[in-house]
Amino acid sequence: MRKKFSLLALAVVIATTLAACGGNSAASSSELQQVKDAGVLRVGTEGTYSPFSFHDPKTNKLVGYDVEVIAAVAHKLGVKVEYVETPWDAIFAGLTAKRFDVVANQVTKTQQRAGLYGLSNTYTFSEGVIATRADDGSISSLADLKGKKSAQSLTSNWAAVAQGAGAKVESVEGFTQAVTLLKQGRVDATVNDSLAVLDYQKSTKDKSIKIAGTTGDKSDQVIATRKDSNLIAAINTALSNLGKDGTLKKISLKYFDTDVSVAK
Repeated sequence: MRKKFSLLALAVVIATTLAACGGNSAASSSELQQVKDAGVLRVGTEGTYSPFSFHDPKTNKLVGYDVEVIAAVAHKLGVKVEYVETPWDAIFAGLTAKRFDVVANQVTKTQQRAGLYGLSNTYTFSEGVIATRADDGSISSLADLKGKKSAQSLTSNWAAVAQGAGAKVESVEGFTQAVTLLKQGRVDATVNDSLAVLDYQKSTKDKSIKIAGTTGDKSDQVIATRKDSNLIAAINTALSNLGKDGTLKKISLKYFDTDVSVAK
């Protein structure tokens, strides 16, 4: 989901990391104890990224899938949560600068991030899917997109996926506009992350749109800490227990009507 990693953000992270060299090892080894002593887990999250981390329009309370997952993790650790709302482009720099202890914001696991941060076990699995009108049986795979019209945001990696399959791409500003064109019959499909489609179906109860096929692109979302932080082991234990006791499944069903905490 959150795959973009700007050069500016990377430069800030590397600079901050180099500046902190020499004292990080001792500090990181005691991060779990520091959190327990403080009784608070500080969490970096956007607060503007529905349905994962956003403000309820009625109460203005910070809510969302990631918000509930990290709150459950903190409960397992025996501490409270303090959310530090931070723009995505600055969130990793904030983590390195110790403005918070972890990032819970649909962080996609990548090799680059694994080299810079501590990454937890996966708590959200997603994949690329093809959405079509419910009454359209002509598309069930990427191969079927050849010659079809697909509504895509040109800044998204999904536009390249659709084009690579031979689709004629209709430029849109986002998923909502893509669905509008699809329902109007102006395009045949839209390719996106499964979580975006599942969230749309859950929140709107719209039965006129279906997931017709998958693209083969899979994505793992994780919680991020500073590199070599011993918080990771504790977080992984908490996530494992939350999976076993059904908490992750319960949160998943609340937001997506399906369990996205396990691989399909």
